[in-house]
Amino acid sequence: MLHVSMIGCGAIGAGVMEILKCDPEVAFDMVVVPEAHMDSARGVVSSLAPAAKVVTRLGDERPDLLIECAGHQAIGEHIIPALERGIPCMVVSIGALSEPGLVEKLEAAARAGKTQVQLLSGAIGAIDALSAAKVGGLESVVYTGRKPPQAWKDTPADGPFDLVGLKEATVIFEGSAREAARLYPKNANVAATLSLAGLGLDQTRVRLYADPGVTENVHHVEAKGAFGGFELTMRGKPLAANPKTSALTVYSVVRALGNRAHALSI
Repeated sequence: MLHVSMIGCGAIGAGVMEILKCDPEVAFDMVVVPEAHMDSARGVVSSLAPAAKVVTRLGDERPDLLIECAGHQAIGEHIIPALERGIPCMVVSIGALSEPGLVEKLEAAARAGKTQVQLLSGAIGAIDALSAAKVGGLESVVYTGRKPPQAWKDTPADGPFDLVGLKEATVIFEGSAREAARLYPKNANVAATLSLAGLGLDQTRVRLYADPGVTENVHHVEAKGAFGGFELTMRGKPLAANPKTSALTVYSVVRALGNRAHALSI
């Protein structure tokens, strides 16, 4: 059995526990949340993982795996110290790695602890193909993301653009993956994930659209290199509990945990 501790108990964390609550090979032992969220987290955890303790930090415990489902701040606060102690970790908030030097800090912490940190694919696919193509040499990677205008509410696009009144697809950002992830951390994790699998944060190009013609999160990736080329379009339904997050993000976490816990991995 895989003994898991989770950082965060929001829409993603609760969704993961809901799907895995009947899996006999995965046990949630602890859920780490800020002090202010303890009461609400206890209510969620009691129904989805009743054996788990709700705590504000990991303490001296050593789970088989620590997974981050809480947002960018959790990486420095919880993941890096756990890696240094030799605890394997998984990270969902890939957009945080647009911060200069943070990827190197994660790698250094994992080396110091003689363990590994896995960056999860989240809302996008073809990460295996892109990282394999990188071996032979990549020439270009372009990511285009389209979401309904309301999905960009409370982001840097909310104000400069009339999100309520948009009548046609509008480019709200064009630039590097690093800048996209910095400006739109809750909406552009996909761009950061693609860049880390491929050409890097500064060479991966990103376009973001607010599009009143779509009701789903639409991701398009075009890659070219020595291997040839590929195009991928995914139409992800948003998570009901949080329209800024793709439901596929939850499923990618469940898949990763299953690959660790089950006898057959793919």
